[in-house]
Amino acid sequence: MTTATTSYADTPYYDTFPTADDDTLRMPLPTADHTDRHSTGLVLNPTRLWTGGLATAAVAALVGLVGTLVIRVLFEHAPVGASAAHAVGAGNAGLLCLFAAVAALAATGVAHLLLVSTPDPLSYLGWITGLATAAAVVVPLLGGLPMAAAIAVAVVNLVIGLAIGSLVVGAAGAAFRPSAR
Repeated sequence: MTTATTSYADTPYYDTFPTADDDTLRMPLPTADHTDRHSTGLVLNPTRLWTGGLATAAVAALVGLVGTLVIRVLFEHAPVGASAAHAVGAGNAGLLCLFAAVAALAATGVAHLLLVSTPDPLSYLGWITGLATAAAVVVPLLGGLPMAAAIAVAVVNLVIGLAIGSLVVGAAGAAFRPSAR
């Protein structure tokens, strides 16, 4: 068996395969796996993730507030009955805003957990927020609310869930910064 006289590191890539004159097999240099986010030199910036989560909580609470205000205006001018109009009152609006903000913070916590522990965190986060939104849409339809009020609350829950899902996924994707190497 013959060996080359030049070092492996000095050999150009195109010259690393065996030729008729050389019976020593040289493998190409390994390349970095770019499918793993840790090998790309990106690190999670938790401050950026959680400030995005706080902004998402504010947006979700405001979506809930605007949604209940729109429902109240529609119910004043639409013949839906007094029970449906009272089902979406001022106390319910405050609770909806509070639950929307808490849901946004919970989604940010789930995003943080997934970002540090799973191989494809944004896919899992999308599924989790999508299924939680679907549950939030169905729950008012199962309760004792009049049908018009239940549908209105379900639509508001859908818009809140879409806002939370899109904003938290965006914040999670933007929370990575280059590592200081």
